[in-house]
Formats: sequence, structure tokens, C-alpha cells
Amino acid sequence: MTDPARALASAAPRPYWLDDPDRPAALPALTGAEEADLLVVGGGYSGLWTALLAKERGPGRDVVLIEAAECGWAASGRNGGFCAASLTHGLGNGLERWPEEIGTLERLGAENLDAIGAAVDRYGIDCDFRRTGEITVATEPYQLDELSEFAEEATRRGLGEGLLLMDRDAVRAEVDSSTFLGGLWDRDGVAMVHPARLAWGLKRACLEAGVRIYEHTPGLALAPAGGGGGGGGAFRSAGVPGVRGRGGGAMEVRTPYGRVRAPHVALGTNAFPNLVRRVRPYVTPVYDYALMTEPLSAAQRDAVRWHRRQGLADSANQFHYFRITADHRILWGGYDAVHHFGGAVRAEYDQRPETYLKLARNFHRCFPQLADVRFTHRWGGAIDTCSRFAAFFGTAHAGRVAYAAGYTGLGVGASRFGAEVMLDLLAGERTERTELRMVRSKPLPFPPEPLAWAGIGLTRWSLARADAGGGRRNLWLRALDRMGMGFDS
Repeated sequence: MTDPARALASAAPRPYWLDDPDRPAALPALTGAEEADLLVVGGGYSGLWTALLAKERGPGRDVVLIEAAECGWAASGRNGGFCAASLTHGLGNGLERWPEEIGTLERLGAENLDAIGAAVDRYGIDCDFRRTGEITVATEPYQLDELSEFAEEATRRGLGEGLLLMDRDAVRAEVDSSTFLGGLWDRDGVAMVHPARLAWGLKRACLEAGVRIYEHTPGLALAPAGGGGGGGGAFRSAGVPGVRGRGGGAMEVRTPYGRVRAPHVALGTNAFPNLVRRVRPYVTPVYDYALMTEPLSAAQRDAVRWHRRQGLADSANQFHYFRITADHRILWGGYDAVHHFGGAVRAEYDQRPETYLKLARNFHRCFPQLADVRFTHRWGGAIDTCSRFAAFFGTAHAGRVAYAAGYTGLGVGASRFGAEVMLDLLAGERTERTELRMVRSKPLPFPPEPLAWAGIGLTRWSLARADAGGGRRNLWLRALDRMGMGFDS
């Protein structure tokens, strides 16, 4: 087996997806005071979809989006590129939490994924969007039984269309690893994308629709705006007919060099501290890490097959996700999920050598036929985790502010649905989305420190023990199951 340190020796400490000569130039920061009909805070998928869909719903609506760095720089630009139909972090999690509406959730999720594909086509977004599906592979015998039971349950509930249970030979005919014992292929519920190019394409679509985007403009504080022309300075609107006089009942977000006033605000900051402070206990940032290989040679590609470019993930609690790119590289991520005391988000946490060594070692264990492959990129970053693993939603300030957060790694697809929910909530509309119990309910909040740090650490240790012990969950994990905490993957 290749020495993992040598395989990592030349890996650049930055996300492969963002290391792109076609990366768009940054836009100027906001200076002075602005008015809008809708202010969107956050330039990842959540914010970009919200801004774009707001313009689709009302082309004359004046929309401003502010982003603390550059659009797509964080989780939206460095994830694995798995764009799933599931709104519930997988069918299993949805069945456990919302069994009475799972059929509706699955249908809405499928429609949402179709809508993402349609938007990619309509706006000409070059992000390698491909409906390849995803194979969940078993690497231990007990996982084969779990996959079989899951497929039977999905079929019994009429939700098994598109699922294909595969034995060892069938899986290895698609992607060849001696560690694969079988698998379950969701053939239509997942698309693979170039995540950064999707974000950049949404940014361009927003600009072309008339959204005013200010980058390097963090939102520092949110509060009701002062009456009349107050609020600490003169405001300038875009001059859209019918939008003057927006100070009454408006909100104001302060930025380093200015401020924005709007009657409605949508918050898409996810892993970063929410401007509505009472939302913060529901989310904690967890760090996820990934590697990207050099391009495979023709002989190496033949050795692993993988001609249909499906996404893959294994079935362990500490799991790997992996996929192959258009230029024949393999992304290999996951396994470690690291929470820092106090939920801190810091740039120095983006690099973790001990995790990269684990990932490299496990990669070569999975694909020994690629023993000579080296890694060109290594990176990590925070994702927004909540206790039920699926996004939650809400409003504040008498319905003038909406938020969506807690996607827990499955926000590439579900964030568009979250944007629709936020716009429905801001409009005060009763829709099929807003009537869902999933949308109306909240996860359990995380406890204060040091309990959160200790509890998450104990959970990680217990999940590793379960992986090593045939999937058996200890007393701690069973207690979390009874409490409805979502630590099951």
C-alpha cells in the first residue's frame, strides 16, 4: 500500500472546485445605504436560490444580496457535488421523523431536483449536472441486511421506484473495489454536479435578473429600521416603481461600510452565526474534509470501471462519500466529522493533517489497484448540523425575517426547496410547503457548552464503536434515538 503521507505530499491546501481559472471576479463591497424590497444575507446556495426565485416570482422586485466573502466560497463551493432529491437527509431519516407525510416530501423532493436541472438548462449553467444516481455500498455483512430491509420498506410504502438492490458482482461491475459486498443504487434521486460552478452560475443568473450583489460585505447586525428616513443615514433605492417608502415596518442590516433597509430579509448563513440569535442553539458547525486525486490514466480508469460516474457512499456511521469527475479524478471525503469547542468556525480548522492521513489510507484500502495515485488537493470546512439532520425553517420580527438552516451536508439540492419555503413564509402564504410538519417543527436545540462538546464527542466515539461492533448501538446512541436526536449516520 502506498505511504499515505507520500501520496499527500504535493496536495494543495485548497478546494479543488474553487481552484479554477474560470472563477468569477469578486464584486465590490457595499458602501453607503441602500433600500430593497428583499434583502438576502448569504451568497451560498441558500441565498442565491432565494434571490433568483424571488426575481422569478416578481421580476420587478428589488433584491439585494450581501455575502461576507465571495459567492460560493464556503460549503456551496467545496462540497462533494451530490445534489440529492431528498429533503429529509435520506428516506430513512424522513420515515423515522415524518412518516405521515413522507410521500409528499419525496414527491416535493423529486420535483425540486427536476427544477434544479431545468434551471441549469434555462440559465445555461455549465456545472456538469448529471442524473447518475448514488450507490450506497455495504462493506460489512450486517450492512447488506440493513440495505435489503430498507429496500423492502421503501417498496412496501410505494417509494421504491428507482431503487436497485445489488449483490457483490453487480456493484463491482459498476465500480470495482474488493471491499464492496453489495449495494443499493438510487438511480434517479441524485445528480452529480461541479458545486462551485453551480454557485457561480446561480450568481450570474441573479445578476442578469437584476439582483444587486455585494461581496466582501458581512451582515453585522439585524434590527428593526428607524421610522421615517432614520436608521443612521440617507438611503438610496434602485428606483423601481412602487418600492419607495419602504421604511415603515422595515428591517435594517448593518455592514462594515454601510447598511441595507428592506421590509423582508431572508437569512441563508447556515454554519455561520445567525443574525437571529435565538436560532443559534439549533445549529452547530461540524468540519468535514476531502481529498482529490490526480487524473486517472486510461489503465487506471479501466481498473476501477466507474463508467457511469455515479456517486458512492459506504454504509458505516463514519462513512466515506466519493465520486469521479469529468476530468477523471476521484473525490474522496467524509469519515471524520470534527466539532470544535463552542462551535467555533475558524480558517485554521480547514486543514487537518491527521484526517487527511486517514482518508488517504482508507482510499488505498478501498482501491488497492490505484496504489500509485497521488492527491492534488486537500481541504475542509464547516457544515451546518442540526439534531434532526434535515433543514428547519422559521420567521422572526413579526414575519419580516425568514431563515432556513441545518442541512447537515445535504444542502446542494434541498437548499432550493429551503429558498422556496423562506419566500412563502415572507409572503405570508399558506402553501403545500408551509403546511408540512417538517417545516412547522423545530429540531431539539444543542445544549450549552461544555455539554455540547462532550455530548458530540461521546456520540462520535459511540458511532465508531458501533461500526467496529457489527452496527450494535450502545446505551448512549439508543438514548439519543429515543430523544429524537439524529445521530444515525
